[in-house]
Amino acid sequence: MKDIISLSRFNEITSKFSSIDPIVVVGDVGIDKYTFGEVRRISPEAPVPVLEVTKEWLKLGLAANISHNLRTLGVKSTLCGVVGEDNNANLFDNLLEDEKLNTWGIVRTKLRPTIFKERVTTNTQQICRIDYESSDYIDVETEQKILLRISEFLKTHQALIIEDYAKGTLTKNLIATLISEFKSSGKLVAVDPGRSTPPLYYKGATLLKPNLSEARIMVESLGYKEKKLENIAKILVDKLDLQMLVITLGAEGMALLDIKTQPVLKIIPTVANEVFDVSGAGDTAISVLTSALLSGATLEEAAWIGNCASGVVVGKKGTATVNLDELNTFFQQLVKKIDH
Repeated sequence: MKDIISLSRFNEITSKFSSIDPIVVVGDVGIDKYTFGEVRRISPEAPVPVLEVTKEWLKLGLAANISHNLRTLGVKSTLCGVVGEDNNANLFDNLLEDEKLNTWGIVRTKLRPTIFKERVTTNTQQICRIDYESSDYIDVETEQKILLRISEFLKTHQALIIEDYAKGTLTKNLIATLISEFKSSGKLVAVDPGRSTPPLYYKGATLLKPNLSEARIMVESLGYKEKKLENIAKILVDKLDLQMLVITLGAEGMALLDIKTQPVLKIIPTVANEVFDVSGAGDTAISVLTSALLSGATLEEAAWIGNCASGVVVGKKGTATVNLDELNTFFQQLVKKIDH
């Protein structure tokens, strides 16, 4: 880890988070519910465990977790997405307000439910997940409402994060229009891609952040049978007209490519101490990468900070966030470990 950034540079970058202009976050949004308890017996009605519930809690899920991550880092954002005309939509608005996030970019429609995911877990394992959702693409009217809302934020926001969970919010036209509008205004566009979305939808983005599995799927759907990481990266950068690419590698760290400053693929190692839950780690990574780049970091510097942030959240249970104090403490401990 000899290439890790210095503590002074880390502090210089992260201290600017609170002063950067707001970021638009657009994508599928929803609620994550966690139902936690203990299993002591099998049901007499069927061969399934009986969970004795001890705790339940709700969290902002999907792209909403990006805005939540940004807020805990001190970065302002406006979340844009679609919810239904149902009780869960009201619940979602309440969760946004609880976290001091505005609801200006949220569009309601009667044509789909608010996404709601319930994870039923014990101390040692997840028993099941219950999803309430529709993956159908939104209709044209709803698409136009979102575009109209986002156009109002274009002048006052510094960047765009597209968070794609392939649940239907991000249509081909919506993605293309947003990338074009933000890029033509000289603003950074970061994309966390959907596994089943055609990769050419993201053409022209500034930064793409797939995990290794997603990167392989994207290259294959572009017509290539390629296993070598360096070649996968080159294909994605070339065919999707990207400036920057970060491929997250799980326990192996992150692979980076920046055609302007880092044209040769570089891998930085993971820094996680222990992994309890990877839920939301990708959300945290894209949040920190974007914030660091906007604060003047190089891609490699941004990746080191994003790597540390992911290291914090995988040590927590459930969809988690990281604040600046936690990030700072984690980084200082990492530097001490390396020095020894």
